[in-house]
Amino acid sequence: MAKLKLEYIWLDGYDPVKGIRGKTLVKSFDSEEIALEDLPLWGFDGSSTEQAPGGASDCVLKPVAHFPDSTRINGYIVLCEVMNVDGTPHPSNTRATIPEDDGLWVGLEQEYFLTQDGKPLGWPEGGYPEAQGPYYCGVGFSSMGEIGRQIVEEHLDICLDAGINHEGINAEVAKGQWEFQIFGKGSATAADQIWVARYILERLCEQYGVSVEYHCKPYTGDWNGSGMHCNFSTEFIRETGGKEYFESLMAAFEKNCEEHIAAYGPDNHLRLTGLHETQSIDQFSYGLSDRGASIRMPINFIKDGYKGYLEDRRPNSQGDPYAIVARVSQTIAEVPLP
Repeated sequence: MAKLKLEYIWLDGYDPVKGIRGKTLVKSFDSEEIALEDLPLWGFDGSSTEQAPGGASDCVLKPVAHFPDSTRINGYIVLCEVMNVDGTPHPSNTRATIPEDDGLWVGLEQEYFLTQDGKPLGWPEGGYPEAQGPYYCGVGFSSMGEIGRQIVEEHLDICLDAGINHEGINAEVAKGQWEFQIFGKGSATAADQIWVARYILERLCEQYGVSVEYHCKPYTGDWNGSGMHCNFSTEFIRETGGKEYFESLMAAFEKNCEEHIAAYGPDNHLRLTGLHETQSIDQFSYGLSDRGASIRMPINFIKDGYKGYLEDRRPNSQGDPYAIVARVSQTIAEVPLP
């Protein structure tokens, strides 16, 4: 019998920004290799996470995915949905709002700052670093600082060990700002893995006395904010496409502009100003290779017959990936296929 450490993680009920919670179940199994169906339901005190009153505080954790945890001996990370005791999704369970669609492919680009003592890594005491320019995909101590790259590389290795489908990492435009990208086939896959990757990053940073700042515009002035660009495609967009369908799709995105902004994370008005590679929050636009548009078409999208994928650049770094994907999926579903 193997005793396994199962770290059950879930999203709490805080609003407008959900936090990640986790606790460890030690359980014996016949083998160190386990399947999702081997993992039991578990419970927690919802009155401590803004998910239940004290008089009826039990909530249920339902495993939906599990990942090997190379930082622990015999360890797994178990991603869970929060359910009511009657088996229905809890009101805070935004994962349950995503329709199942194996044909929806999603890539999410998670930007964030690493901070210590209230300032981004590499920023001088009581002031600002040199202006943006050398930091994007930069190299060298003067641009990257002391431990930022070490944390980012360790995070990547732990995620790859877990089977998370990272597609890349890079230093971002502002000093102390980084990004990782995750791709998934199926409507919830990328969002699941973003949440697990966030959990791993937060836990890793504990060892360095470093915090992760996800706010979309934590520093005012001539500094880029942080986004979570959502790249998406359906089987029809990938295989058929066409200008007529594309324009109908963009009309639906424009019609639902306010609903998208509401789902894309708090304080986005501070980030979506029309500057720093964004479109203004009160406008909608699309363009070829245009990082100042609401939705960017990749460089070969038109040449390929309006086929491929699209990038919604409005979601912000603090947004809930489940809410973002659910809103994108809902708008796509409003547009009939030719």
